Amino acid sequence: MSCALTSGYSLACKDSSGGIVEIYFIEKGNVTAISESSGTVTGLTKAAGKRFWKYELPKETGFLTETITGNTQNGVIFYSSELKLVINRLTVAVRNEIRLLAQNTLIVVVKDNNDAFWLIGRKNGVDLTSGSMATGTAFGDRSGFDLNFTGIEPDPMLAVNSTVANALQTAG
Repeated sequence: MSCALTSGYSLACKDSSGGIVEIYFIEKGNVTAISESSGTVTGLTKAAGKRFWKYELPKETGFLTETITGNTQNGVIFYSSELKLVINRLTVAVRNEIRLLAQNTLIVVVKDNNDAFWLIGRKNGVDLTSGSMATGTAFGDRSGFDLNFTGIEPDPMLAVNSTVANALQTAG
C-alpha cells in the first residue's frame, strides 16, 4: 500500500508561537518550476526578471489556516488555504497594488512567528477572494485594508527551506 503510515507523534516542547510576520507574493505564471522533497520546497525557479514581493504585517494581525476536507464516500481529500492580512493606512499606491493582487492568481510564501516558511498555491494558485478598505470611526481605529486570500490544492502546503526562502526577492 503506497499510503502506509511511517511514524507516530510525541508531544514537543512548548516553544511555538502563533501568527505570521511576512508574506511573499508572485504571479503563479512567473514560477516556472518548484522542486520538492518530503514536503519541503528545495528549489524554486522564477521567470527571468521576476521576483516575490514582500509584505510585512503588524504584530498579531494575520493568519494562515489550512483545512483538510475528505469525503469517504467519494474517496477524495483536498486542502483549503485561507490567508488573512492587514495593511494599515489607506494610500493610493497600496490600493493600486491590491487591485493587481486581485487580478492575478498567485503563489504565496508565508513566514510565521517561528521563522518557518510555508508555500501555498503550488498547483492551483491562491486568489484574493474578499477584503475591505475602511477609514475606521474613532481615532484609535484602523485606517487600512483587510485582505483574504484562498486556495484549494490536492496536497498540503509545503515547507520552504532556508536557501529558497532567502532567494525569494532575488530576480529570476
